[in-house]
Amino acid sequence: MGELKCYVVSYDIMDPKRLHRVHKTMKGFGDPIHYSVFRCLLTAKGKVELVAALTEIIKHNHDRIMIVDLGPLDGRAEERIEFLGVHHSNIESKAVVV
Repeated sequence: MGELKCYVVSYDIMDPKRLHRVHKTMKGFGDPIHYSVFRCLLTAKGKVELVAALTEIIKHNHDRIMIVDLGPLDGRAEERIEFLGVHHSNIESKAVVV
């Protein structure tokens, strides 16, 4: 198994049907942490699969997806996510793509 990295994925999808498809796809790759924001623990192969899946759904001239690499899971990735206000104190990993 490859090294897991932590990614934060945020999206802004203009069409409700595409928005639903992107959200459903993201559930297969990570955990929602905020509206249209997911935390994903992925290998290099998993990231490629995520990008490929999202590329097939979005309209590149209307929609936007941001993928932020927070680094290796065994590093300080979790410390780099900070919440203010109401949040889940312990986000459990439900989806790991290998």
